[in-house]
Amino acid sequence: MAGGLVKYRHLSRSSAHRQALLRNLVTSLVKHESIHTTWPKAKEAQRLAEKLITLAKRNNETSRRSATGILY
Repeated sequence: MAGGLVKYRHLSRSSAHRQALLRNLVTSLVKHESIHTTWPKAKEAQRLAEKLITLAKRNNETSRRSATGILY
């Protein structure tokens, strides 16, 4: 397959902009319980939100700090 395996969607943004966008989407999702966005952005935000939920389930200090780093 040409180009190889893509590990994530780039969303036509720079690295810092993409990270900020996804953090904002996940923060809005946690705060308002639903968001309205495009399908590719939603799928990438879903990956980050699931990681956040996994951290929350661990319930220790290290996980709490990591989760706080994701949320704004």
